[in-house]
Amino acid sequence: MARNKRILLVLLALVFLLGGCKMWLPWGKNTDMARSTPEGLYQQGLEEYKDGSYKKSVELFQRVKEEYPLSPLAIMAEIGIADSFFSGKEYPEAGLAYREFLNLHPTNENLPYVMYQIGMSYYSQMTTIDRDQSEAFKALKEFERLIARFPDSKFAVMAAKTVKDCKKSMGEKEFYVGEFYFKIKEYRAALKRFEKIEREYANVGLDDRVSRFIGETKKRIAMKEAKTRPVEKK
Repeated sequence: MARNKRILLVLLALVFLLGGCKMWLPWGKNTDMARSTPEGLYQQGLEEYKDGSYKKSVELFQRVKEEYPLSPLAIMAEIGIADSFFSGKEYPEAGLAYREFLNLHPTNENLPYVMYQIGMSYYSQMTTIDRDQSEAFKALKEFERLIARFPDSKFAVMAAKTVKDCKKSMGEKEFYVGEFYFKIKEYRAALKRFEKIEREYANVGLDDRVSRFIGETKKRIAMKEAKTRPVEKK
């Protein structure tokens, strides 16, 4: 968590610099500034963010956005709001804030980062394999969208690594269900699940296990059908 917070702080700083604005960082030279200016409010937001006071940082970034909408800092404040929600583990709120930024600023240079964070907001809500995998599916789609749109971005590279985790989680859920059907001897239902994994979730670490179960399931189906097949009269 601490590492993620440091990364987000660096990104906030980079966004500021790329925006062509002069920046005062909380760990830099102590500069006396009017606390009601956009610069002052933004720095206060960064300070609260650094201290882990994410609700306060959201409030301060929100003030920059609402009170100084024409300031270049207003755009950075929008990212700051989303990052604060994310670091505070309020992932649904973070996802909405990142998506709002995406919709409002479709050509902004920070879109690769924002799109990656949308995916991570879903990814961070993924549950165990015996639960619904809709968040894994949503994360996968967001990461794939990022990779398709910005293939050369470092965030696309990061997303590509996470795509495998999403697919594995979804494949594990299918295997969990397939294994259940196998245990209760519903072999055709089990085979359907195993073949779906083979088709849609290859190369995520399930191949050998799935291959063995497909072979054994087909064998059980054949044995079951042989027992129920009527004996031909001579």
